[in-house]
Amino acid sequence: MTRRSIILIGFIILKFALQSILISPEYELQRDEYLHLDQAHHLAWGYLSVPPVTSWISYLISISGNTIFLIKFFPALFGALTIWVVWKTIEELNGNLFALILGATCVLFSVLLRLNTLYQPNSLDVLCWTTLYFCIIKYINSEKQKWLFAGAMVFALGFLNKYNIVFLILGFFPAILITQQRKLLTQKQFYLAILLGLLFILPNLLWQYNNNFPIIHHMKELSNKQLVNVDRWGFLRSQLLFFTGSLFVIVAGLYALLFYKPFQKYRSFFWTIIFTLSIYIYFKAKDYYAIGLYPVYIAFGSVFLSNILRRYLRPLAVLIPVLFFIPMYQVSFPNKSPEYILMHEHKYKQLGLLRWEDGKDHPLPQDYADMLGWKELAHKVDSIYSGLSEPDQTLVLCDNYGQAGAINYYTKKGIKASSFSADYINWFNLDRQYTNLIRVKNYKDRDDELKVSSPYFHTSLVADSITNQYAREYGTTIFVFTGAKIDIRKRIINEITAVKNEH
Repeated sequence: MTRRSIILIGFIILKFALQSILISPEYELQRDEYLHLDQAHHLAWGYLSVPPVTSWISYLISISGNTIFLIKFFPALFGALTIWVVWKTIEELNGNLFALILGATCVLFSVLLRLNTLYQPNSLDVLCWTTLYFCIIKYINSEKQKWLFAGAMVFALGFLNKYNIVFLILGFFPAILITQQRKLLTQKQFYLAILLGLLFILPNLLWQYNNNFPIIHHMKELSNKQLVNVDRWGFLRSQLLFFTGSLFVIVAGLYALLFYKPFQKYRSFFWTIIFTLSIYIYFKAKDYYAIGLYPVYIAFGSVFLSNILRRYLRPLAVLIPVLFFIPMYQVSFPNKSPEYILMHEHKYKQLGLLRWEDGKDHPLPQDYADMLGWKELAHKVDSIYSGLSEPDQTLVLCDNYGQAGAINYYTKKGIKASSFSADYINWFNLDRQYTNLIRVKNYKDRDDELKVSSPYFHTSLVADSITNQYAREYGTTIFVFTGAKIDIRKRIINEITAVKNEH
């Protein structure tokens, strides 16, 4: 085993070790993770929320025990593979050992540590961006057609994981038009590669077509409820924070793409970052959508710096990302208790970490508040469910996908909670007659529930609520209705039809 291989393995081991200590045990899974895990029980070529790849990974997790370790393993694995791809990119750019160590350090001690704590499509998305850029570099160097086809397959995997990778293409296409790489458009194999990529994503495109393109509704809803609160200057500030300790390397990479002669053939990458960020800013995208842009520029910067830095400055260059990580560790990860965060609120507020999707500041960062209260909810629903005379004829109906997913993950009673939210609207069991209803209602919408639903049942009561004051679901109330006077199944069908027509 070579010296380089041993060092790379060391970085990979360190990556997994760091990921294992970044979440305090008092935090549970995050809201989105429960939805993604539940998709394993409803395999399809598409979902209202995400493309299908996450469901495939969830299925592997499900048949392997559905443990927290496995759930957290996959995003950490994708982060480790991102380090590996950057390492291979630096080798392709003829970087020496110092360049490899600098690049791996910059990627390791970055926002990816935060991103890789959550089981979401984002970790694989960054890996696919980085790998696709690697394939482009390989093609530029070798002009071997296999790298076009490899890139097409990486794009297809990225597309089936998260549609965000389309922005990579939107940013790169105009960049090749204004550089010497436009000769690619005259290559027959280029169009064959595009055809191959389309062939791989066709099942998802057909699913979108057969379901009236729910991605369009999802984007409209996202724009109206979340992106409307995005501050464009805030987006740009976040880009500086994501790789703060590596910013000098990224800037060096951009400089080298313009003025360093060995990188002249990669000039399209300089324009790519400008076009891609401009598109994101125009659409008021969430700041983390752009994270996949930066690892390849770390590769360029590391190689350039390895050729211009004096030997005595090299250790300092490697140390800078580590030094910047130390204060990040204190505030950027869910490794501190809610009580600690409240006591040091000013630190989190100054960094904008308390600002939620609604554009307002809250006591905890949104992801942290979304990682509390779920076990409490599931255990209370389990207890109530067990106390009913006909539990198998009970519908558990939730207000949002996080509630339904958490109940389904933690339940000991085999409950299959449902919701009209996200993908759950397609997962109702309509083959069963229901006589009882357990209604999980958000705090803000709970006041009228008894008044609205009680006339349709013989008995009704407020059974319990979430009491964890730090949870985003704090105050969420559990109502119990028994002895239905109506056909609940028919009401569900009518409600599903109304929701889908509205969308």
